Amino acid sequence: MLPRGSSWYLFALVALSVWAVSSADDTELKEFVLTLDHSNFSDIVGKHDFIVVEFYAPWCGHCMQLAPEYEKAASILSKHDPPIVLAKVDANDEANRDLASEHDISGFPTLKIFRKGGKSVQEYKGPREAEGIVSYLKKQNGPASAVIKSADDASSLIEEKSIVVVGIFPKFSGEEYENFTALADKLRSDYEFGHTLDAKLLPRGESSITGPLVRLFKPFDELFVDFKDFHVDALEKFVEESSVPVVTIFNNDPTNHPFVIKFFNSANAKAMLFMNFTNEVAETIKSRYRDVAEQFKGEGISFLLGDLEASQGAFQYFGLKEDQVPLIIIQSNDGQQKFLKANLEPDHITPWFKEYKAGKVLPFRKSEPVPKDNSEPVKVVVADTLQDTVFNSGKNVLLEFYAPWCGHCKNLAPILDEVAVSYENDADIVIAKFDATANDVPTETFEVQGFPTVYFRSAGGKIVQYEGDRTKEDIIDFIEKNRDKATASSVSQEVSEEEKKDEL
Repeated sequence: MLPRGSSWYLFALVALSVWAVSSADDTELKEFVLTLDHSNFSDIVGKHDFIVVEFYAPWCGHCMQLAPEYEKAASILSKHDPPIVLAKVDANDEANRDLASEHDISGFPTLKIFRKGGKSVQEYKGPREAEGIVSYLKKQNGPASAVIKSADDASSLIEEKSIVVVGIFPKFSGEEYENFTALADKLRSDYEFGHTLDAKLLPRGESSITGPLVRLFKPFDELFVDFKDFHVDALEKFVEESSVPVVTIFNNDPTNHPFVIKFFNSANAKAMLFMNFTNEVAETIKSRYRDVAEQFKGEGISFLLGDLEASQGAFQYFGLKEDQVPLIIIQSNDGQQKFLKANLEPDHITPWFKEYKAGKVLPFRKSEPVPKDNSEPVKVVVADTLQDTVFNSGKNVLLEFYAPWCGHCKNLAPILDEVAVSYENDADIVIAKFDATANDVPTETFEVQGFPTVYFRSAGGKIVQYEGDRTKEDIIDFIEKNRDKATASSVSQEVSEEEKKDEL
């Protein structure tokens, strides 16, 4: 897909090129984004007190969309006093792979802010269009905490839809002030910080206090909360916990998205209620759900309320269906278990949560329907048949975990078919496949980090991951070495005979 505004960008380049030719000026257009690689990265970053680096891949659509905006922002910021430098690294280039790995680059584009010659590194968490990039980086390049000297300063800093942390002090010195500024420097990419000598300038909260005190302003729940423990760890915990709503709203409003990200990054168990926000009982359900969230606040559960329209990705991930809404699903903090209450009514919410807390709710498992016809050589296993087919069958089972969109899985499929046909007359061997995108993988038994991943479980219960070549002969050899059978099967003899024929 063409990046937004790219036609205008190309038009500008063409127009400038024509102008350059007609004026007989051979000077090339200046690029303001510096190009870095493994050979000059440390040197260039080390010379800057503040520099932003984009790690990109040439084939990445999002990178292409960002490119003209990033260049435009670099041009504008080059005139800033002092200039703010933007750079880029082709992380897809083999020569730069170690550099990308060093900085934990796992997706594209990834932008990082390097401070103090690279001694401090933070994720860029700002906008992706030129104006927003410029505004965000000007703030990031300035003091970590802004001085509030007037009510206008306070109102411009404390916006209605953002979280702002303000320190109130009798003087701008001392241990409390130093700890606050250290926190601001550490968390500046996530929150806005300010400090003042006069609480009367702030829009909410007790105005007669002189501090030291931290007041966190937020666009939800109680709108502000005060804190007096100035140990850095305690301050950070306070900010992180107070900046999460009692109930996070998941809808199409982009201002809610940062809170949704924080919700899913939380170490807590995650309770999610999905419903149609236009449902006639929606307000009653919301109210009852919030009451439960307040009741269990601080007990290791985070709460989210999702609109059906915005939650299709979550439905696919958890294996939910629209005819189950309104529903509640809880994912344990280790991600291993899920608990589901479908088609709930307002009066179900409180008693169901009490049963869950008491350990009386059985886990929910995402599973495709059990296939009615499973007569193909490679058997289809789903979550609901995994126990019987793999663990309780008393057979030797080769199980492929695959994804329908995976090219390597598609290449392996006909080879597994051949292996399965070779074992058609051996009742002790089962060749099977498991769609790991549509069924819950028992991660306590199988570690599936990519596709395809193949495991073998012997009749005696030994589990071994297959890591050999993806050929019929190698897979059969692996099965024969690991199966629980006293004598070699006729299959290995059959393969040997085929090899002899090939040699002849």
